[in-house]
Amino acid sequence: MKKLWFEFIKGVWRENPIFFIVLGLCPALAVSISVNNALGMGLAVTFVLGCSNAIISMVRNFIPDKIRIPCFIVVIATFVSIVEMVLKAYAPALDRSLGIFVPLIVVNCIILGRAEAFASKNPFLPSVFDGLGMGAGFTLALLLISFIRETLGSGKLAGYSISHQFEPVLVLSLAPGALLVLGLLIGGIRWIKSLRS
Repeated sequence: MKKLWFEFIKGVWRENPIFFIVLGLCPALAVSISVNNALGMGLAVTFVLGCSNAIISMVRNFIPDKIRIPCFIVVIATFVSIVEMVLKAYAPALDRSLGIFVPLIVVNCIILGRAEAFASKNPFLPSVFDGLGMGAGFTLALLLISFIRETLGSGKLAGYSISHQFEPVLVLSLAPGALLVLGLLIGGIRWIKSLRS
């Protein structure tokens, strides 16, 4: 059980896909304009990571090396299609807000990277915990970025106005603001990590 917990927690902190591995930045920057979008994308990626890691781990010994990447993409695309259909059916506003970034989960380098680097080489349970941990780390990073961008950039949180006391920093609502917030967070987190080691 301790090994499974380690596989989970490494994705949240030590190997966080956004802050330490620096993968999957396109959706992280594009959808982090609001906490609602960030949570929806984070949950979608976590579901796809956990499920695809599980299936790839189970069939890893049956897939020939020459076609492993196309097979991984088919497995990942299956779960992305499920997510897309569920969003269209039960959360159409979120689906419209996330737009093209949900289908692009198929080629997200975090998911394909974990399939290749971990799930294809490890047993079922560690692979599931690795996928869920990486997804949780991705979700937490997205939530932190979107919290900063939404509160300081528009004075709102989850679409609700939180303060009339300050003038919003509008640049944080734009694409350059996403890069600025991400850069400052990566620098700050790595600085804190260096102090602890």
